[in-house]
Amino acid sequence: MSLRIKKDDRVKVIAGKDKGTVSKVLSIQPAENRAIVENVNMIKRHVRSRGGQQPGGIQEREASIHLSNVMLYCDKCKTGVRFGTEVKGDTKQRVCKKCGGKL
Repeated sequence: MSLRIKKDDRVKVIAGKDKGTVSKVLSIQPAENRAIVENVNMIKRHVRSRGGQQPGGIQEREASIHLSNVMLYCDKCKTGVRFGTEVKGDTKQRVCKKCGGKL
């Protein structure tokens, strides 16, 4: 199965408590159709200390968000956009459906 969003893409969140946020994808979980996006869907974890290496306390980190709730962000259009693919030779390039710019 091919996923349309990849690691290090800039995406816009279109649903949920962080709607409208533009940020970078940190990782993709293809089996669950989910992504971890920087500073989106923050949760608090209560962590027990692990001796001297790791102190205990409450840590904030990103939780995953479903891929249907993010859109690829176009820098020219300044919004989340739908995109298509353009094949040149043996390479595929994603292009914006609105302005035709490369993503």
